[in-house]
Amino acid sequence: MKKATLCFLLRETDAGQEVLLAMKKRGFGQGKWNGVGGKVDDESVEEAARRETAEEIGVKVIELEEVAVLTFYFTADPESQDWNQEVHVFFAKSWRGEPTESEEMKPQWYIYDDVPYDSMWADDEFWLPRVLAGERLKAVFTFSDSETIISHEITPWD
Repeated sequence: MKKATLCFLLRETDAGQEVLLAMKKRGFGQGKWNGVGGKVDDESVEEAARRETAEEIGVKVIELEEVAVLTFYFTADPESQDWNQEVHVFFAKSWRGEPTESEEMKPQWYIYDDVPYDSMWADDEFWLPRVLAGERLKAVFTFSDSETIISHEITPWD
């Protein structure tokens, strides 16, 4: 199974707690808001999260905290099996540089209560609010296609 990463920058402002999401401009997930990240090459998942964050939004992460492991299965057809992946989710509360748009991602800050779940992957509304609230978890999602969840299970991660 392929491994991938997601990284969410978090900050506290006068408006409240904010999370950085990025609009995917091309490729798998185009048109959706998400964290930044991608596939793990010949490196650790933490190294991949740092590399992808630098490539996609120009930020050098100082400290990462792993908050979730998400496993995704796609069952629509044999070709969708290539989408199956284990995604390691990280939060970053300290970094160098300002998030900037790249040819792949357009970053934008959101107050936790204003996260645009209707413009994100269908699974995000199940797990993202929980990790933003401080939970650590593991989850398994099975999709019939890229939009339809047919089952999911979320458990605490100690």
